[in-house]
Amino acid sequence: MSASPRIPGFRFLHSPGPTRVPDEVMHAMQQPMMDLMDPRVADLVADCEHGMRRLLDADEAHVVFYAANGHGMWEAVTVNLLAPGKTLLVAGGGHFSESWTRQAEVLCGAVSGAQVQRTPYREGHPIDAAAVEQALRDDREQRIAAVAVVHTDTASGITSDLAAVRRALDAARHPALFVVDAVASAAAAPLAMRALGIDVVMGASQKGLMMPPGLGFALVNARAMAWTEAHPGPRFYWDWALRRSELQYRKFCGTPPLAHLQGLRAALGLIEQEGLAEVQARHRRLAGAVHAAVQCWAEAGALRLHCKVPQALSASVTAIEVEAAARARGVDPEAIRSIARERFQVAVAGGLGPLAGRVLRIGHLGDMNEAAILGALAGVEAAMSTLLVPYGRGGMEAAIASLAAARGARA
Repeated sequence: MSASPRIPGFRFLHSPGPTRVPDEVMHAMQQPMMDLMDPRVADLVADCEHGMRRLLDADEAHVVFYAANGHGMWEAVTVNLLAPGKTLLVAGGGHFSESWTRQAEVLCGAVSGAQVQRTPYREGHPIDAAAVEQALRDDREQRIAAVAVVHTDTASGITSDLAAVRRALDAARHPALFVVDAVASAAAAPLAMRALGIDVVMGASQKGLMMPPGLGFALVNARAMAWTEAHPGPRFYWDWALRRSELQYRKFCGTPPLAHLQGLRAALGLIEQEGLAEVQARHRRLAGAVHAAVQCWAEAGALRLHCKVPQALSASVTAIEVEAAARARGVDPEAIRSIARERFQVAVAGGLGPLAGRVLRIGHLGDMNEAAILGALAGVEAAMSTLLVPYGRGGMEAAIASLAAARGARA
């Protein structure tokens, strides 16, 4: 077999996951394996647990790690919360809330009378907290055990307001647990578990935590743990209660993913070294540059920001929609992606679910800086120029101006 020709430099990775892995994390993951009784293993796990609590403002929460991706974490959360005759309410927020709903519906088949309910969703809009409140008010028998919210829907580039959902729970005076999917928001957007009264936060390693895929986590407060223990179900590997142990093999239901834990400790160290507030400010700054560029591109009428609510634009990923009329004329987001990746070495993501063939997505989370964002925007512009896509000029200048103004405001 002939080897592929070497491409000089490196390819920019701007998917919303997996994201770029810093050298410090890669090097940490290359450390030699340890015997499971080595006291350094206990120290490693404890460091990761403490680091996750600090990251998510969850001093009292029990931290559970799994060798799993985000879909695995949906299953972990769902099977720990399902109970006979009870309902999981999933707040409608786009492709990933719908995917979680479908997965939970399958799992309900193993629990007598368990159901999943969803609230309505309007495309291009964040979660409707008023609809969540109404669903809780309508639940007079209090069958709803938990309200599940996807904080950032990466398919649509939309981040919903967790405080608004918290207010909905409080206004309805409903005892449902508050559960948050932070797969795409952990470390990228503000998320304070204790301050918001969140009972469970779940996520995965391959986005804001700057790691390879494969490590999932859940932070579970005492209220959620008590619910799980009071409602035993058909679960073993995923069971939070079984993993609450000082023994490492019980914490992980077998062998811990040591390389991923080494990487997580290094990644959490990088976040703390930069400072969480600065990490989140950096994400907002880079996202603002992308939004400014897309708004310029949109002036020619072929493209637009998919999110219709400016304050809901995600700090993690931007979804750029090709207008229906432009698609009818042959403007194809998949062609833009292909040219950007293969000719200009900028890898961006495509649409998912109902947005497949309609959007392309620029990820700007994790180990990312201004130079990388400007390179990504230039690569996308170059691809659009190659394909004769009509786009408003001045996008790069707008992005640079946005970054300069953000830096100037901090000076």
